[in-house]
Amino acid sequence: MNNLSTATALIFSSLFFTACVETEQGVADRMAPAMGEGEPQAPEQFRSATSAAPIEVNWLDSFRSRQLDALVEEAQANNRDLQSAAARVERARALATKAGAVLKPSAAIGTSGGGSGLLEGDTSREDYGLSAQVSWEIDIWGKMSAGRRSAEASAASAEAQLKYAQHALAATTAKSYFVALEAGMQEALAEENIQTLQEVARIVQVQYDNGLANAQDLALSKSDLALSRAQLEEVRLSRRDALRALELLLGRYPGADLELASQLPKLPAPPPAGLPSELLERRPDVIAAERQVAAAFEETARARAARLPSLSLTAGLGASSADLSSVLNTGNIAWQAAGNLLAPILDGGARSADIAAATAAQKESVANYAQTALEAFGDVETFLDQGSSLGRRAEQLDTAADEAARALKVAELRHKEGEAPLLDVLSVQQRVAARKSQAINMQRLQLTQRVNLYLALGGEW
Repeated sequence: MNNLSTATALIFSSLFFTACVETEQGVADRMAPAMGEGEPQAPEQFRSATSAAPIEVNWLDSFRSRQLDALVEEAQANNRDLQSAAARVERARALATKAGAVLKPSAAIGTSGGGSGLLEGDTSREDYGLSAQVSWEIDIWGKMSAGRRSAEASAASAEAQLKYAQHALAATTAKSYFVALEAGMQEALAEENIQTLQEVARIVQVQYDNGLANAQDLALSKSDLALSRAQLEEVRLSRRDALRALELLLGRYPGADLELASQLPKLPAPPPAGLPSELLERRPDVIAAERQVAAAFEETARARAARLPSLSLTAGLGASSADLSSVLNTGNIAWQAAGNLLAPILDGGARSADIAAATAAQKESVANYAQTALEAFGDVETFLDQGSSLGRRAEQLDTAADEAARALKVAELRHKEGEAPLLDVLSVQQRVAARKSQAINMQRLQLTQRVNLYLALGGEW
């Protein structure tokens, strides 16, 4: 019996010290045969628990707008969706801490007290107890370490998703800001056009009263003036809608009373030719997808290691006495130490199902990562192409505006000399106003394209 006890103690001691000095690489080496041939191994970058360096929304500086900077800062502080994403990060970090806690020994202490006796008679007994227990499951096969790394990768993914939400909110705020500024500029242009038409209508009225203009000219001037006033009302409504949309992003009450600048900022310089693809590795959504792949590989390793035997060590101290003051006397204290080696035999296929589920999740995460990367390249190509197209359109609109202004001068001169009717002048005036409106819209479209490109590249280039 003594020989058997000695042998058992040696076995447990050997396993214990082996687990203590075992490196992560040694765990992986012993796991490989148990995982079977053909098991897909995670690439090195997927096994790293270190996420990319933090990315600031540095592209805002390129617009040189203090008001835009302040609005984005306000949106990031008050937006409810962003607060929800931040809470998910806190939860993921807590789960990662919990997953790492199982690698350490756990200890508990307890007390007890009670009495017993007969219903009839004075015979009674009081018992008091005090106990302490320490237990530790040794991570021989790396099961719990894999679980910890999986949780850490999931937490890193949540952090990257939060960063992407911050980028997306900044981009949405900037684009909403540009829309509101454009609406204000269109409103100012409409008011300017009305002033011009009012002056034309006044002159025509004077001419008509003096017999120098006919009723058709008078009716046309009043018609154009009324139409411009209707367009002004439409533009004002659009501006209020744009302000409300921006205020909602800022977490404010949508009262359409936000005071903004009067002009759109200048367009930042275009990106250089031949942008490196490494820029896409900064995109937080790509980083989040990559971390999900890492988590899935670790979950597969954990599920496979769960099929192997587990070793637990426990030790405890306990004391009991009928006298509370004597509980801690050495004569009443007993100790106990034990080791438990448990090897699964039959589980109804539960562990095999866990492996199959983890493998399927691993394939899913790899496919999602590939799709995210592909979409990232698509975003960059789309917005680079859009930038080139908008640039060419802007050049043609500039030419159209110059020619329309030249035509208006000619029409006004001919009308003063009596060579052209007022209808020609009014028609050219509307063209000039339309070209100015299109130029403002084009300026806003180019700014929006630049924001989209910044978001696609994960920051400034």
